[in-house]
Amino acid sequence: PTAPVLYGSILSGFAGLVFTAVDFILYRRRCIVLQKLEKEITVSVENLPQPRNTVEEEYTKLINILYDSLKAAENEAAEKLSDMTDYYTMWVHQIKTPIAAMGLILQSGDSPEYSELSENLQRIEQYAEMVLCYLRIDSDSSDLVIREYDLDDIVRQAVRKFSSQFIRRKLKLSYEPLNKKVLTDEKWLLFVIEQVISNAVKYTSSGMVQIYCEEPLTLCIKDTGIGIAPEDLPRIFEKGYTGYNGHADKKATGIGLYLCRQMADKLGHTIHMGSEIGKGTKVWIGFDLDYADTRD
Repeated sequence: PTAPVLYGSILSGFAGLVFTAVDFILYRRRCIVLQKLEKEITVSVENLPQPRNTVEEEYTKLINILYDSLKAAENEAAEKLSDMTDYYTMWVHQIKTPIAAMGLILQSGDSPEYSELSENLQRIEQYAEMVLCYLRIDSDSSDLVIREYDLDDIVRQAVRKFSSQFIRRKLKLSYEPLNKKVLTDEKWLLFVIEQVISNAVKYTSSGMVQIYCEEPLTLCIKDTGIGIAPEDLPRIFEKGYTGYNGHADKKATGIGLYLCRQMADKLGHTIHMGSEIGKGTKVWIGFDLDYADTRD
């Protein structure tokens, strides 16, 4: 008879649909859990769904093995990076001692050779500071000391450092007192300003370098040097990018301006650059107006 067969088929089909729907709902929930885990910054194997069968148990074991291997590799890499950072930090501090001693010796001479040697020694010291900045740029344990500083005091330190180069290259310095206070770290803001002035002196064979302040509280350093090609300007702060002038100089590393941008971002400052071939370059370093104060 067809009636019992049809009745049994309907019952079986209905039961199959119910079990399929339940199984799909459970499957969908597990997929949602896994998708949420993928979006998390750190995924722990303890948060994975419990395996339902032997195959899933084996996959879970493989995931645990891979996770343990990854954590071990991460710990080993972090330890090596920490050792390397400690070594180069110690190296930079140790190399400063003979640099300072050589500087004192060179100060006793007045010949052009002594001046040129002093300039190159100063460049060595600057490169050592770049190493230190490069190592600490992404470090959470940075030695930043954020407080209110007189901007004129920091700028004058940078100007005094390059005074001999201004004299030897016969460059005019136009410096207007800024009369501003900013919230920053003196050491690392000085590093940024020194890098900018160093580039200004390096690529200016004749003319002048101007240092002044624009509103709202922006330090401007302008030179009359060879300038930067328009196609190089968008990439001038990229790591390792030297551009046309850097290739022509054959001594540029493409690290100085990259470190300036990274350190400025870390300090909460802004740094921008504009230039025109043959007419010079202008750098703007902006400070947070919420903490700025103008002296009476």
